[in-house]
Amino acid sequence: MEKTIDESKQGQSLVLEQKEENTKKLFIESYGCAMNFSDSEIVASILSEEGFNTTQKLEDADLVLVNTCSIRDKAEQTVRKRLEKYNAVKRVNPKMKVGVLGCMAERLKSKFLEEEKIVDLVVGPDAYKDLPNLLAEVDEGRDAINVILSKEETYGDIAPVRLNSNGVTALVSITRGCDNMCTFCVVPFTRGRERSRDPQSIIEEINDLWNKGYKEITLLGQNVDSYLWYGGGLKKDFAKASDMQKATAVNFAQLLELCAKAQPNMRIRFSTSNPQDFTLDVIETMAKYDNICKHIHLPVQSGSNRILKEMNRLHTREEYFELIDNIKRILPNCTISQDLIAGFPTETEEDHQDTISLMNYVKYHFGYMFTYSERPGTLAERKLEDDVPEAVKKRRLAEIVALQVEHSAMRTKEYLNTEVEVLIERESKKSNQEWSGRTSQNIVAVFPKEDYNVGDLVTVKINDCTGATLIGKAIGHSKNDTKDVTSSSAERS
Repeated sequence: MEKTIDESKQGQSLVLEQKEENTKKLFIESYGCAMNFSDSEIVASILSEEGFNTTQKLEDADLVLVNTCSIRDKAEQTVRKRLEKYNAVKRVNPKMKVGVLGCMAERLKSKFLEEEKIVDLVVGPDAYKDLPNLLAEVDEGRDAINVILSKEETYGDIAPVRLNSNGVTALVSITRGCDNMCTFCVVPFTRGRERSRDPQSIIEEINDLWNKGYKEITLLGQNVDSYLWYGGGLKKDFAKASDMQKATAVNFAQLLELCAKAQPNMRIRFSTSNPQDFTLDVIETMAKYDNICKHIHLPVQSGSNRILKEMNRLHTREEYFELIDNIKRILPNCTISQDLIAGFPTETEEDHQDTISLMNYVKYHFGYMFTYSERPGTLAERKLEDDVPEAVKKRRLAEIVALQVEHSAMRTKEYLNTEVEVLIERESKKSNQEWSGRTSQNIVAVFPKEDYNVGDLVTVKINDCTGATLIGKAIGHSKNDTKDVTSSSAERS
């Protein structure tokens, strides 16, 4: 399961830097994982060249696009409700065109045009470059659809626009697709086979972001640890590569090091990882470079070996513990977060207790927890009966969530009376007199604004906390803050 965007951030309309010569208006919303938000930046960039500026007002739009998620049924139902809203607007403005992008588009294909009468075009995740042609079809009065999955497309040649950006953090896509075939997951069917992006284009994008003032990037993929560049092609075909290609191939640990060295003052995060592909050299690379953030999102899904096998997760409980132990040994200041599913088919109370005991072993800093949601077309849907009663699923999820809340509070308290480095990202949601930012460990911290600004890297003394948020006072710019270095040099001269 892919890590999803916090629900409070879902469905945000995105704002693109406007071009004066553009006369058409695009309204675009994204739901689900970070990859969808990254893809919307690619779409907006492509359509900017076709004469579209973005608008935050749905009623003004010539074209409305919704970038969709299929990871859970709830996400799909949310999109259908949004389409009802678009329909109401379209009755007033019949010239408005509506398109569905992303994983729902790929999963439902032409069925979407039949079910949702207001939808004019359906575009899968690998077909965004075809949007100009599809829009021409729509202008001719025809429905348009392209959901063909690609074995090569990485959009590495598209310069994403930064949508709804704080000017501080940005997403950088490094892989597309997934080969893991977990039985509960639709991603291999909606996003295709795994392929990696040319590392040179990744470094160029990071350099460009730094030159534009960004301070932190997240390397993004369905499974970043399986990144492998050997000149192009699917990961599964690496065995057929030439000796020269194999000798010069770049894996994820090497890419991480290239990024860290290219911009030593840029914070670097990555998401999402898979335990079966997470190697020791990644942990060692994280330890080697201060600018690689010390947080790992490491989905486990279940603590039961039997359920892990049913899920086709290619790691065992014991192998996961060994990985956790290595992280804690090499990176003692690293935070670890999880994905967990409650109520997978055939899950017994003993299996559930295995998950509880795993959580007690790791004591995650935070996590993303869900009840099992049967997804059409997956192996679990085809082969396994969804036999855990809904009430049992909800009760088990409640127990998992309660334990995670307890662990999160315990982990957060560990930072009391310590000093942490915080990158200021925005105003606090609760007070316009406070800044909010994240530590290297991906923990939110808030503190009085004083004379600091968005984008500053500051040292904060922590004197209080909630269950998941650090509260403190800034005591100066961090030694790693380039703004501070510049100002200090000027003062000395």
